[in-house]
Amino acid sequence: MKVIILKETEGLGKIGDVKEVAGGYARNFLIPKGIVKPMTEGAQKEAEAVKEAQAKKSEEELKSTEGIAESMEGLSLEIFAKADESGKLFGAVGQDDIAKALGEKELKVEKNKINISEPIKEVGEYEVMISLEHGLEARVEVIVVREENL
Repeated sequence: MKVIILKETEGLGKIGDVKEVAGGYARNFLIPKGIVKPMTEGAQKEAEAVKEAQAKKSEEELKSTEGIAESMEGLSLEIFAKADESGKLFGAVGQDDIAKALGEKELKVEKNKINISEPIKEVGEYEVMISLEHGLEARVEVIVVREENL
């Protein structure tokens, strides 16, 4: 049975794709869940329009993400942390701290998109990669500074 995909589903396809699936699978599972609808001429035209809209939206998102990546590239973030005289931190600077510092610069990034191999445990300068949508990445310099007691 030919169907048009309405909701992106892993293993099935993307929105607007036309697929051949087993009739029972389509009638008993996919159609009732609203994941697909049977292929008709009207549905095909609707799917093509949805696909075009998705492509346009994706292109706009890519441009937006490229702009964010450019604004992040080479950015220096200063993070203050308590440390002893030798520069060892009493805690650690992790993804949460870096995400918070980026948020203060009005750059919203999910903490799981911040790539550090392990938490930072010493004062110093570190290079951190931030993974963005559409496979883009940005390099950010994180400078961990010893917090002075006032």
